[in-house]
Amino acid sequence: MRRVVFSLCLFALLAPSSVRGGLYYSAEQYAALPAQWRGFLLDHRALRNLALKPKNEAEASPLRTRYRQEAAKLEARLKKAKLSPDELADLGAIYIRLGEIDRAIEILQPSQRAHPNHFALAANLGAAWQMKGDLRQAEAMLEEAVRLAPGKLQAFEKAHLKLVRSRQRNPASQLDDLFGVRYVGVKNAFEPGKIAPPELKKLPARAVPIAQQLALWFPADGRLLWQLAELANAHGDVKTAAAMMEGCVVQFGMNHPTLRTRRQILREIVEKGPQAKLGVGQEHKEKHTGTIAFRSRRPLVSKLDTLPLPAIDPKGINPIPWELFAETSLTRPFKVNFPKYLHDLENKQISLAGFMYPLREDPDMAAFLFIEAPVGCWYCEMPETTGIVFIEMPAGQTTRYQRGLVRVIGQLKLNATDPEDFLYTVKGARVAALD
Repeated sequence: MRRVVFSLCLFALLAPSSVRGGLYYSAEQYAALPAQWRGFLLDHRALRNLALKPKNEAEASPLRTRYRQEAAKLEARLKKAKLSPDELADLGAIYIRLGEIDRAIEILQPSQRAHPNHFALAANLGAAWQMKGDLRQAEAMLEEAVRLAPGKLQAFEKAHLKLVRSRQRNPASQLDDLFGVRYVGVKNAFEPGKIAPPELKKLPARAVPIAQQLALWFPADGRLLWQLAELANAHGDVKTAAAMMEGCVVQFGMNHPTLRTRRQILREIVEKGPQAKLGVGQEHKEKHTGTIAFRSRRPLVSKLDTLPLPAIDPKGINPIPWELFAETSLTRPFKVNFPKYLHDLENKQISLAGFMYPLREDPDMAAFLFIEAPVGCWYCEMPETTGIVFIEMPAGQTTRYQRGLVRVIGQLKLNATDPEDFLYTVKGARVAALD
C-alpha cells in the first residue's frame, strides 16, 4: 500500500517581493506572480480563513495567531507612543486581514488624514472601505493610491480602482469586467478550454497576475475567484477552471445562472477524464495544463521564524502546524531537506489537526493519508507530496473514517532515504476529536 512509485517535480521559487498593491502589510511577502494554481488556491484559502474567528482561539491557525500577536504588539506601542505611518498602515492591514474592518478604519482614516501623501495608508484605507461596502469612499481613496503609487505598482492599483468602479455599476452577482474581454468562443458561446482568438488578444499580458493579486487581497470575494476560473479556462486549463467554479458555487454560495451553467459544462467534461488519486508518486499531470507561464509555486512566502513554534517537549505531545511540512525541500536525485524543527521532532510524539483521506473504500482503516484541507471533489486542488502525511494505527487496530477536522497523535518518522515511501509517517497513531 505504502510503496508506490515516487516521482519528483521540482519547482524553483523566485525571490520574494513585497505585496504589489491594494493591501499593504510589510510582513506579508509574496513570490513572483502568477503562482501555480494548486499553490495559489492553498494560500488563497489560508488568507480567507484568517478572518474566520474559531470557537476556541487555541485552535486558530498559526497564521491567525501570528497576525493577532503583531496587532497586540502594535496596539501596545500605540498606547505609549506614536506609531510611524508605515506602522499605522501595517496595523490597519492586519485588522483587515482579521476581518475587523471597523477597527481598521478607526486606525487608517485619521492616519491617512495626517499623512495624505503616504501611499500604503491610502491604499489600505481604500481596501477597508471596500470591505465595509462603502464603494464611494473606497474609490476616492484608491484614486489617491493611484496618484501616489510607485511606477511598478501602477498596473495593480489601477486594476483595483477599476474593480471598485465596476462594482458600483454592476449587479452584485455579475462577473467584473476587469479586462474588457468576453469569455466566449468563436460561436459567441462558452467553450471549455478556450476563448475566441480576438478575445484572447484583448487580454493584457499581466491579466492572470493582476487577478491573482486582487484575489489574494480579497480572498473572501467569490467574484474574483470566478474571474480566475474564466482566465484558467481561457488559457486551456479546464480542470482548474472546473475546480474554481465549483468553489464559487459550493464554498461561496454564488448563484449566478451564467456561472452555474459554465460550472456544469466543465464539471461534465472533467468527470469523464481519469480520476486523480492522492499518494506518493501520483504526480498531477494537469498541473502544467494550459498556456500560463507560472513564475512561482505558491504566492505566499512562508518564513518559519515568524511562526509561533514552541520549545520541543521530548516527553510530551508537540502540536505542529502544516506550514512546517511545507518547508521541506526536494531535489534530484531523491534528496530531502527537512527544516531543523521538524527534524528535531523525529521519534517524538506530535499532534496535527487535519482531514483523513482513505486509501480504500473500507471505512475502518488501519492506515490512511492525512492532509491539511479537505478535498471536496476529486478534481479539486490536491496537496503536494510535502503536504501529505501517512498515518499508521497501532498493530491490529483500526479507526473509523471521519469527514470533519480531527486531530492525529503519534510518533513522527521522517524518510530521507527511500524514494518509494512517504516523506512523513505517524506511527502508533490515535485519532481524537479537537478540544
